[in-house]
Amino acid sequence: MGLAGALRHRAGTLVDRRFAQRRWTLSKRHIAGSGLEIGALHKPLRVPDDVRVRYVDRYDEAGLRSHYPELDELPLVEVDVVDDGETLATIPDGSVDFVIANHFIEHTQNPLQTLSNHLRVLRAGGVLYLAVPDKRRTFDADRALTPLEHVLHDFEHGPAGSRDEHFRDWVVHVDKPQDVEARVAELSDADYSIHFHVWTPRAFSELLEHARGELGMPFTIAEVLRNGIEFIVILRRVADDATAVEAEATAPGRAAADARA
Repeated sequence: MGLAGALRHRAGTLVDRRFAQRRWTLSKRHIAGSGLEIGALHKPLRVPDDVRVRYVDRYDEAGLRSHYPELDELPLVEVDVVDDGETLATIPDGSVDFVIANHFIEHTQNPLQTLSNHLRVLRAGGVLYLAVPDKRRTFDADRALTPLEHVLHDFEHGPAGSRDEHFRDWVVHVDKPQDVEARVAELSDADYSIHFHVWTPRAFSELLEHARGELGMPFTIAEVLRNGIEFIVILRRVADDATAVEAEATAPGRAAADARA
């Protein structure tokens, strides 16, 4: 390998360990009881030993392997619940202690509705654990940030009208094939799970502040942590008879401002 190669390998290993350790630190601090992880595939979040997780995905294992042939050689978690992770239609209201959705919300076509649905299934005091890619540190670097106004429009009017626009943006700035329109049609027909939206910590913080303040979604921001290519946001559901703004005044952990960069 040589000295330079050995040093690069060691540096990469240290980065991977720190990445996993930060996720684990927040998992130990916030995940307890029984709950769900959405779209875990081959990278489920490590959780404490006494925690019970049911894994949710839109396909069973055979379907996932067909949809993601690039994961053919990797072990996938066993899917316990086949459901749309954006709606969680089969999960009763207030029935789980946590929802883990790592590198998921950017794949959703209606992020605000997804956030509302995830909060719906949580018990009061339950936790939503989100790891979100920082677009500046991923293959989305050349894409423009998703404006809050765009997310609000999709929330109010439905995302169907902007679906092709998202596929085209992905194809032009990430996939970069010779025939853009043919590739857009191919991905759209396959309903392939692209990054429909892209954020930085600041942009995502603005979305959360609007969801809580203007839309009245029942959560506080318990903690925010930057973690390499991603940032982790821990939301805690407040009781229906409490307002998120009032609860925030006494909520533990770091405020949304910690993500503003």
